[in-house]
Amino acid sequence: MENMTILLVEDNADDELLALRALKKTAVPNTVVVARDGEEALEYVFGNGRYAGRDVKQQPKVIFLDLKLPKLNGIEVLRSIRNDERTSRVPVVLLTSSDEVQDLLDGYDNGANSYINKPVDFNEFVEQVKLLGQYWLGVNRVPALY
Repeated sequence: MENMTILLVEDNADDELLALRALKKTAVPNTVVVARDGEEALEYVFGNGRYAGRDVKQQPKVIFLDLKLPKLNGIEVLRSIRNDERTSRVPVVLLTSSDEVQDLLDGYDNGANSYINKPVDFNEFVEQVKLLGQYWLGVNRVPALY
């Protein structure tokens, strides 16, 4: 069966909880791995550190990446993912509260597939993440990574 893993990179515990609840409501079965900082996200993607030995041929179907993260920010994580041929095609959605034009430009300039502002309203946030999950797991197609 195709890998239906989502890597959620989120340091805000409330946003993490809402995203996890929303992703459970998608019509597509999925597994969510949570990384709480940029360093942990890259360890998961590249199978080192805390995730040493993880089969890196099994990459997430999509990465939901916050921009404002401890240790390494979202743009640094995105650059690392895009600069490695093993992960350069993994879809990355920037899911952030930032509405700064420069963040939007930096995201797309560094290879983001999408840039989504997190709504402040609880119900809107849940619905948005649910729709994102359904689209990236059920509708979108990506080439085989290996």
